[in-house]
Amino acid sequence: MSVFVIGDIHGGLKALQQLLERLQLSKEDQLIFLGDYVDGWSESAQVIQYLIELSETNECVFIKGNHDVWCEDWLRTRQGEPVWLAHGGKETIDSYEGFSEDKKKQHLYFFEDMPLYHIDDYNRLFIHAGFTSIRGVDYEKNKTNCYFDRTLWEMALTLDKRIQKTPALYPNRLKQYYEIYIGHTPTIRYNNEEPMNAINVWNVDTGAAFTGKLSAIDIETKAIFQSDVLLDLYPNELGRNKR
Repeated sequence: MSVFVIGDIHGGLKALQQLLERLQLSKEDQLIFLGDYVDGWSESAQVIQYLIELSETNECVFIKGNHDVWCEDWLRTRQGEPVWLAHGGKETIDSYEGFSEDKKKQHLYFFEDMPLYHIDDYNRLFIHAGFTSIRGVDYEKNKTNCYFDRTLWEMALTLDKRIQKTPALYPNRLKQYYEIYIGHTPTIRYNNEEPMNAINVWNVDTGAAFTGKLSAIDIETKAIFQSDVLLDLYPNELGRNKR
């Protein structure tokens, strides 16, 4: 059995299907998704439907991202936040054309059931963005940090990798977990097309919404798997590059 962590999908169903093929999944494999399933490419609703069906054959953990919070709100109220509409929400609404009200309710329940984070038996944390409490995510007062915070990743990037976990200089936030897996901040911002590791934090968002690929990591071997560039998979679309 393998456990794979998958980064931000952003409506790229073709990339998701291609990536899962390259993983050569068995039914015993577990999949942990780090959120942001929607907003970007034209198949957001189709991605959600595919994930619901995938969860019937494989053990899956679906973490909630900020774009998922916006889509959930729209499915509940049919009113889209202006910031969401300007960052992929309009394309997501368009992708729901032809979906019945029952299907939309099913998708709403799917979003509502998503946890903000997951901690496994080995004290590995899986979260969309980050957290600020030095005592760990369970003590986070502002839960929106789970899907908006970037300071955790920025802090990890600035640390000298020679610092060990025992000295007082090592940040308490990072001491709380054996490893931390995040999405939210595309690695292509750092001219890196693959997942990045800083101290004990792994960033698996490789810019699938923009000019990058969709990525997965085997958490035991640290093997990296990737789809093709999404601009190639959707040659007649721009994703979120037009924004």
